[in-house]
Amino acid sequence: MIETVKHLIGSGGPSGFGSRSTAEYVTVNCDLRSLTAIITGATSGIGAETARVLAKRGARLVIPARSLKTAEETKSRILSEFPDAEIIVMHLDLSSLASVRRFVADFESLHLPLNILINNAGKYAHKHAISEDGVEMTFATNYLGHFLLTKLLLKNMIETAAQTGVQGRIVNVTSVIHSWFSGDMLQYLADISRNNSYDATRAYALSKLANVLHTIELSRILHKMDANVTANCVHPGIVRTRLTRDREGLITDLVFFLTSKLLKSVPQAAATTCYVATSPRLRNVCGKYFSDCNEARTSKLGSCGVKAQRLWTASELLVSPASCTPHLYRTFKCSLTNAMCKSQAL
Repeated sequence: MIETVKHLIGSGGPSGFGSRSTAEYVTVNCDLRSLTAIITGATSGIGAETARVLAKRGARLVIPARSLKTAEETKSRILSEFPDAEIIVMHLDLSSLASVRRFVADFESLHLPLNILINNAGKYAHKHAISEDGVEMTFATNYLGHFLLTKLLLKNMIETAAQTGVQGRIVNVTSVIHSWFSGDMLQYLADISRNNSYDATRAYALSKLANVLHTIELSRILHKMDANVTANCVHPGIVRTRLTRDREGLITDLVFFLTSKLLKSVPQAAATTCYVATSPRLRNVCGKYFSDCNEARTSKLGSCGVKAQRLWTASELLVSPASCTPHLYRTFKCSLTNAMCKSQAL
């Protein structure tokens, strides 16, 4: 109840920021002119605002997108406001592991440093669909593509941080909806990748929980490597959009009024991502979950290191070039067996 009241009034937490803070406000003292950032899902919504604000602060942007036309339009909008911004548009379809590999190869050919990686892109698939790699589409786009993208870009980020002395930042955009998932993650993924028991909301919650667990295990690995790179995840909040409703009746008006106060504008929703990606106050902060620009608690499942390691093991198998669609279920069974054996050995 107290947290809801704080959210409603936009009360600042330990960071000094709260639910009503905007991306521009939380980055007002940031100078990013020497930094390069990759932002997925930057052609609309929260991602577009994140890109706009980071460009305003001087960062070189790489905008990957399925539609180069849409990405070029985003680039034009940013340049119309900040003519000196450096923006590179590249093709990327996160639902395709082959596309992720091509993107990374193309990016590496530019010989650019990489300081910030914001895994923002996401989708909510109302209808069941399978990726070209045989994985349920929501999970493939929201999590698995980002897992491989991060894995392939990590060497560059570690080297950039070592050469420049500037700590690298990886930000995974998740959602409070991760707490809605319960049960065996890998078994459910295997089921929905064979079109069994598909539920759009549960599939989305699974992918967002995977984002959280990815952050936990990646943080552990970065610490073990003594890398000057951090990984954190954020819940941006629920964005204010055009809502349709029947305006008749006092109760309906009251419900709409109260609900609208819990929603954020796009600039407010982008604030936590921008804060975690840029704030000097978060130096060496790693493996944490943020909401309203302050550290918050995940679900019980979202804080389980053993589950995070199991998911990582399965993910490594799923993105392996040796994996192929006809043998997908065998891959899942192998993932489950190996992950369980590993967790029992801990």
